[in-house]
Amino acid sequence: MLAIAKITSKGQTTIPQAVRDALGVHPGDAIVWEVNRDGVARVRKVAPLDVEYLSAVEAGLSEWNCAEDEEAYRDL
Repeated sequence: MLAIAKITSKGQTTIPQAVRDALGVHPGDAIVWEVNRDGVARVRKVAPLDVEYLSAVEAGLSEWNCAEDEEAYRDL
């Protein structure tokens, strides 16, 4: 598929309808831009995050966030 869109002076663009349909994106969805060193960009839909789950995981990881651990794993 080839779709062309212009960029505004504010750096904004409209995602063409055919691209939105192909990605399955709707208003409020998030997309991610990945740009390779050769200048090729890839856009994909981002899966919604479960904020409650991620908060619980983050709380469990904090037990390893101390100066002793930083010292022990500094050279990895």
